[in-house]
Amino acid sequence: MPAVAVPERDDTRALTVVMHTAFFVLLSASVARYLARHADGPHTPWVIALSVLLAALYVLGPALGTRPTPRRLTWLGLVVAAWALLVVLAPSFAWCAVPLFYTGLRTLPPRTAIPLVALLTALAVAAQLGLAGWPDPNVLLAPPAVAAVATTVFVVMQRQAARQDALIDDLVRTRRELAATERREGTLAERERLAREIHDTLAQSLSSQRMLLQAADRLWGTAPGTARDHVRTAAAIAERSLAEARRFVHDLTPADLAEGGGLRQALRAVAERETTPTLTVRVHTEGSPPEPLPAPVESALLRIAQGALANVREHAAATTATLTLTCLDDQIVLDVTDDGRGFDPRTPRTPPAPEGTSADARGHGLPAIRARLRQLGGTLTIESAPGEGTALSAAIPLEPR
Repeated sequence: MPAVAVPERDDTRALTVVMHTAFFVLLSASVARYLARHADGPHTPWVIALSVLLAALYVLGPALGTRPTPRRLTWLGLVVAAWALLVVLAPSFAWCAVPLFYTGLRTLPPRTAIPLVALLTALAVAAQLGLAGWPDPNVLLAPPAVAAVATTVFVVMQRQAARQDALIDDLVRTRRELAATERREGTLAERERLAREIHDTLAQSLSSQRMLLQAADRLWGTAPGTARDHVRTAAAIAERSLAEARRFVHDLTPADLAEGGGLRQALRAVAERETTPTLTVRVHTEGSPPEPLPAPVESALLRIAQGALANVREHAAATTATLTLTCLDDQIVLDVTDDGRGFDPRTPRTPPAPEGTSADARGHGLPAIRARLRQLGGTLTIESAPGEGTALSAAIPLEPR
């Protein structure tokens, strides 16, 4: 990935402003002190000229950046040389060394900057000893102590800043990796959801149409009226499937819910479509559901009803099935019962595939129902026994009213 420019920290910028201001204050004070005491001295023109040169060079520094480029190193060398000449001519300029410590430490790596600081300190001590005229302990010890403190503080701050930059880089990289992982997981979850939607609508409808058309083909010669009924039912299912497909393209909302009337009306529409001459589907409601129900809950319950009835139609050989919607204060429950052949829920069971259909294409109904309920924090309970029908109960928690 391309490098990202990190803005200079506010504290570093403030420190830079303070050091630059201190340099010009000390330079101005040194010039004023020199002129007050040596205005008529022979070195005055040189001192003034070098002071102006040093100020001009220092002003150019920020334009050259802080990296140790050849131009920056040349500039630093000229600044130090101009300051050293001024100290030789006027020892009072030695105090300008303190801001120069910062400039050298900021420009050079520590292994090179520390010897430079030591050189500047030695020149400052020598200049102050020249002014004192005798080996003043304060002059001998104070500048090195100041230089040591300034150097230590700066190096520690620089290392902390480097560690902070590394930590920020790690956090940014981790955040990007986490975002990429979440996108992948979101994509997989969306694929799984779409697979369930297609299974519970289009795939189930196509399976019903196939069974009806196969039945019509078998009865066409012996019972043409019944065969035509099967064809008309298949056509109605195909029309409904087309509406579902268009709804997928629009917003994946179940078509029955999109038509208005709420979940109860949608369940009645599903029951009406699933009712055939051999299977009667009824709908009962107990309690009053909160209006409106959360859209994910309505959609999940409707899809669960569709998937459960598809299993009843294809595998149970039942004559009646009942959808019961029970609305409680803290949950909503959908029960789907039938009087079909039943099965043992404890025994893994893969229903036989219809003629012409691979076994791998079947068996997604109950896993899809469990996945829908798991996403909403719901539970699935199945009660069945061979020859005693099946009762499926799907419960989804709601916010307490």
